[in-house]
Amino acid sequence: MQDSVERFTKAVQDYVKYRPSYPKEILDVLVSECGLTKDKIIADIGSGTGLLAKLFLEYGNTVYGIEPNQEMREAAEEYLREYPNFYTLNGVAEETKLESSSVDLVAAGTSFHWFDAEKAKVEFKRILRAPGWVLLVWNVRDIENSDLLRDYEELILKYGTDYCKSNASKFDKTVQETFFSPNEMKTRSFKNSQLLDWYGLKGRLLSTSYSLRSGDEKYDEMLKKLRHIFNKYQKNGVIDFLYQTKLYYGLMSVSH
Repeated sequence: MQDSVERFTKAVQDYVKYRPSYPKEILDVLVSECGLTKDKIIADIGSGTGLLAKLFLEYGNTVYGIEPNQEMREAAEEYLREYPNFYTLNGVAEETKLESSSVDLVAAGTSFHWFDAEKAKVEFKRILRAPGWVLLVWNVRDIENSDLLRDYEELILKYGTDYCKSNASKFDKTVQETFFSPNEMKTRSFKNSQLLDWYGLKGRLLSTSYSLRSGDEKYDEMLKKLRHIFNKYQKNGVIDFLYQTKLYYGLMSVSH
């Protein structure tokens, strides 16, 4: 677990600058289907630099960001300093340090694949109050609709230190079969994108936990290949980095 926490430390500043935000359509789904209102209290698990938390804070919710990495927590506190209803805790999905029956919605943005799903489920049921909604979100690179992202995928498969273990798109089955069972899990998907210049694309790669770092033997070779990809697809100095924002949401069986 410690490795999965500390591996993001060197990527924090690039994460802040170059990771995509989450589309506001997420709120529309939660309002219409999950009864979200401005007075609901949100637990954002694996809150990182605060990208998902900001969506709820702008809506008016109180958000508790649960994040074990100190540098990530500090970045989130700076990023969201204008929101007095944002609080950070040094905790993990399996032990959030929140009180029992203290939150109305548990959310996790691009972080669930780091959790011990079975233990996290027990903890979520403890901290939730009825009815007990859980939302899991990923910004998944849209490889099917982008030649650029297919080339980018080949690059990170070649140079990523342990990319295959980190690939969130492979966690669909785990979510469907174990986490929400026996309750129904609903899914939605929205288009999302970033317009990135060369420095943005470089920063987007370096924001990942599996990227090589300066000083690694093949770091310069990796960036040379990335620059080739950028030059191949750029128009007027920018590329369109496409995502599908995938939502998985449903009820936990809250007994208290």
